[in-house]
Amino acid sequence: MSETNTVLVVGATGDLGGRVVDALLERGKRVRALVREGTDPSRLAAKGVEIARGDMLDPASLERAMSGSNAVVTSAAGYTRRRKGDSLEKVDDLGNRNLIEAAKKTGIPRFVFTSILTCDQARDVPHFWQKKLIEDYLERSGIPFVALRPGAFLGGGSARFFLRGLRKGRMMTFGSPTVQWTYIHPDDVAQCLAMAVDDPRAVGRRIDLGTDRPVSAVELAEIFTRLLGREVKPSVGSLLVIKTVGTIGGLFLPFMRDMMAMGRYFETGKYVADTKLQGELFGPVPTIEDTARRALADLELVPRAA
Repeated sequence: MSETNTVLVVGATGDLGGRVVDALLERGKRVRALVREGTDPSRLAAKGVEIARGDMLDPASLERAMSGSNAVVTSAAGYTRRRKGDSLEKVDDLGNRNLIEAAKKTGIPRFVFTSILTCDQARDVPHFWQKKLIEDYLERSGIPFVALRPGAFLGGGSARFFLRGLRKGRMMTFGSPTVQWTYIHPDDVAQCLAMAVDDPRAVGRRIDLGTDRPVSAVELAEIFTRLLGREVKPSVGSLLVIKTVGTIGGLFLPFMRDMMAMGRYFETGKYVADTKLQGELFGPVPTIEDTARRALADLELVPRAA
């Protein structure tokens, strides 16, 4: 049994958080999940997960949830607005600060935070920069922390949206089709988050996560073409639609302005991981080919590996 046994997962009902729960259970952990009122925790409970009702905006509930826990792993993200009332200001700023203060008060020996790749270089992208601010807040708190910075998700819940055109030979693009980015499958992020709970070498570090190399949309389409045995092309039309809708929506919606700022940042070519530390701490870095294959398996376009 690992040294740290009881882990509180914040964001456990989300796509990434659910994968984190599974990864922790596979490692022999007892998992406790912070679940808001009104959210159904039955899937988690069926796996033997302890349910702690609470909210990131209710500090007292956070302290209760952390009582008896040896670590906190959070993948919560308010900017995605999965639930009415969520926002960057409420969840990603105030909520995360509340989590950190509760962890400090209860003496949590490990706090594992899901950040974003190169967030410290993206001051003009609100949800990226907010991650950097929370990383800094964690460091100042004195809590033993690990901040993992994954690249763009390729697979899981995101695959059903961004890769839905693959059945017709098209791949949605978000940014220039020739600028290279770092991708990663959410299962790999979850495994790294689970491993970071125990590894003393990870403490105090901000760690990039990705595949063996960055690829452009053109290169990724070529990989999908080889895996599927039929041609896949980047859809430039989708990019034009996204930019048009985003420009109009950005006049009224902060979320859309955030997404458009992210698109402009991607164009800089800075969204690229240095995966050396990832390989040292968490094992072999996945290849982009294997990651793309698993994303296709998520869509049931290719069989899952045995």
